[in-house]
Amino acid sequence: MSILTHANPADAVSDSVESPSESDVNAETEGATLIPVEEIHKLLPHRYPFSLVDRIIKYIPGKVAVGLKNVTINEPHFQGHFPGRPIMPGVLIVEAMAQVGGVVLSQMEEMPDGLFMFAGIDKVRFRRPVVPGDQLIMTVELLCTKRRRFGWMQGRAEVDGQLVAEGELMFSLVD
Repeated sequence: MSILTHANPADAVSDSVESPSESDVNAETEGATLIPVEEIHKLLPHRYPFSLVDRIIKYIPGKVAVGLKNVTINEPHFQGHFPGRPIMPGVLIVEAMAQVGGVVLSQMEEMPDGLFMFAGIDKVRFRRPVVPGDQLIMTVELLCTKRRRFGWMQGRAEVDGQLVAEGELMFSLVD
């Protein structure tokens, strides 16, 4: 298991990305870290065009991670979704939240090495479209783990402080 050893101080996290959802998870800013994309690539197997997290702007081990994705018109899905009106597909928003959750699970010492994949997606709701130029902020809170093989998380995605999507994510360790 790869454990993050490089971390920037908590004060490197900008106040401009604070949102009500972060206070909802009762996460303390002390001990929070910033994780750049190079470190994310050491933790997760996803690569272009499916690497959907540009940076982790807040990470509290075993509790919560807040990820950032800069949505650009250059992304391949915008060619067909939809011509003349580019909208980020909802499944990619959910996948981006899951990748933020993967950072939390991959850093937990009590979890075995391996690949965590979706085992379930519940109560997902989309509230507004995400378009090129948006900055997607995803907050994913660990709810619980079971038998060192399963994890449940609550995800929330926002743009400019407005709720875009939310839902429960379940992960399972693949042998």
